[in-house]
Amino acid sequence: MKHLLTILFISISTTFFAQQQYNTTKGFIAEGYDVVAYFNNNPEKGNKKFQTTFDGVKFMFSTKENLETFKKTPKKYMPQYGGYCAYAIGKNGEKVSINPKTFEIRDGKLYLFYNSWGTNTLKLWTKEGAEELKKAADKNWEKLKKN
Repeated sequence: MKHLLTILFISISTTFFAQQQYNTTKGFIAEGYDVVAYFNNNPEKGNKKFQTTFDGVKFMFSTKENLETFKKTPKKYMPQYGGYCAYAIGKNGEKVSINPKTFEIRDGKLYLFYNSWGTNTLKLWTKEGAEELKKAADKNWEKLKKN
């Protein structure tokens, strides 16, 4: 019994920690949008029939093919900075929610951005220097992951 409780505690702790490192608004990464579809420049909402869990968080896909593609190489499709707004991570080191339709594929990686109330952080990312903001975001994310 003690062994079972230890396993249960580790499982719950791991899930809680993973969810802290990922933006799981609406219960899924990228608010339930298909992370594989972004790489075809076509952000699509996922279908509950096609979902999986990776690294303790849930993903939805628009097609069975995209689900299978993700399962083969999940790390390739993971949004950077846990799916939080790349601009906010780079600029202020803050975890900010995203608009799943506002994204960029840069160097084969998925970056998501906040876009609401007249503020499109993808435009700011580009205007203020994406490469420098990306370097800052990489450093800031390492600190944020430890918190």
